Amino acid sequence: MGRHTIDFPAWLEERVQHIETVLDQFLPPATTVPSTLHEAMRYAVLGGGKRVRAALVYAAGEASLQSGTAAAPQEIALDHAAAAVELIHAYSLVHDDLPCMDDDELRRGRPTTHVKFGVANAMLAGDALQPLAFELLGLMPIAPALIVQATQLLARSAGSLGMVGGQAIDCESVGLSLTGDQLKEMHSMKTGAMLEASVLLGGIVAGAGSAARQGLEAYAAAIGLAFQVVDDILDVTADTATLGKTAGKDAAGNKPTYVSIMGMDGSRELLHSLHAQAHAALLPLGPSAAHLASIADYIVGRDR
Repeated sequence: MGRHTIDFPAWLEERVQHIETVLDQFLPPATTVPSTLHEAMRYAVLGGGKRVRAALVYAAGEASLQSGTAAAPQEIALDHAAAAVELIHAYSLVHDDLPCMDDDELRRGRPTTHVKFGVANAMLAGDALQPLAFELLGLMPIAPALIVQATQLLARSAGSLGMVGGQAIDCESVGLSLTGDQLKEMHSMKTGAMLEASVLLGGIVAGAGSAARQGLEAYAAAIGLAFQVVDDILDVTADTATLGKTAGKDAAGNKPTYVSIMGMDGSRELLHSLHAQAHAALLPLGPSAAHLASIADYIVGRDR
């Protein structure tokens, strides 16, 4: 993997296609018993999605490599880490869409997993995707100490102090008036934690030093929050066909968002500030962080 690629859209498309192939290989075949479960797992993971989290793993890996080029074991480990975050993300979407949670029937422009396979199979598919993610981390061909770091990071980011905890706060907050700080805390857990984990996993796998990790942490915090601000803006401004999921869902559900608390102009001002913070955090990493910078532009650019 080269350090410098000017054509970001081409790089992103190549990474998206690559992780799709990797995920296809790591997921059990649909013909393996229990076949309906495995079919549901594959449906939930494959055939759609922006793969932002996987792209962040690869881009952070590039930015962190000491030699400028990944060795074969690092390439394999980055594939495992990228697949792991996508599996956790897919499981979270399957469970978020369930009738007992957000009760949504559309995801990535297709019927949600529980609509296609039933609620029980959707729950089980999500349940099975999560341990598969940690199995992939355990199989990374890198130093055991780095595997431990990666596993602890992903577990914390996905659990009650991260993604799941943020979803719990979200469920408890329907119809309530949250302050801007409360909303930021919720989303830093619900959405930001896994985006940050994606960046830091790439750094861990590539052997990032302490200075590089500090830059990655600051960048990850900024883009993690920016991602959610854009989502809140798009929920108001975009239509269902563009989003690939039900538009206006947050407002209809009386859920607090950045737009409902800060207004559209305030939300866009915050987004501009976070965009600048992300770029500033990458300056110490130099040209090797070019793809991370482009991903920040890409995330913010979804609001155009």
